Amino acid sequence: MEGLKLGVFRLFALVVGLTCAAVMLPEVAAVRFIVGGNMGWSPNVNYAAWVDAKNFYNGDWLFFVYDRNQMNVLEVNRTEYESCNSDNFLHNWTTGTGRDVVPLNVTRTYYFISGKGFCFSGMKLAVNVEDPPAPSPSKRRQQFPPLTAPPTVIPDLSFTPAPSPSKPGGVLGFSPANGPSGSVSGSSSSCSLMNRLSCLPIILVLGFAGFVLSIPL
Repeated sequence: MEGLKLGVFRLFALVVGLTCAAVMLPEVAAVRFIVGGNMGWSPNVNYAAWVDAKNFYNGDWLFFVYDRNQMNVLEVNRTEYESCNSDNFLHNWTTGTGRDVVPLNVTRTYYFISGKGFCFSGMKLAVNVEDPPAPSPSKRRQQFPPLTAPPTVIPDLSFTPAPSPSKPGGVLGFSPANGPSGSVSGSSSSCSLMNRLSCLPIILVLGFAGFVLSIPL
């Protein structure tokens, strides 16, 4: 029985650790870029200038929008990119819908061109993909404030004498319009939502562990 208690306690301690780790991890949202913006994947667009104003990170996406009856999306190496040679492509991302999505899931430089001669009209794209930057310490502190106990509030239990029958009012001065002076609304509590989410699994596990340990052998 003692071994069963210890095993259950260790299992729930592991669950608490994983839950707290998931809460503390910073969330990094992937971005889907429409290649060329409003111009899409089409001739006579300066894609080098379009790339210069953006940062591409591992996990982002490229969305190619074009005329499916004319263009295509081919991934090539740097040599084929510079010479606009579509014969030895690495991957054909063309799906036939004119709406092709390419995941950027490797930290490297990607090269894309359109075959059928459109590469010579400017339909070539080079994208350098980097690892997402780590959040700065100041930003981490802002996202995850330290766990602090809420301030102790001592309510004011003083009351006024009961009003005379001729005057309306509540019993002992507690009326809907005049509550205790020490009452604290939920919006003024200093315990943030993140603190509550972080503390809840620990409270649950400690309570369950106390219940298990209280079971007689």
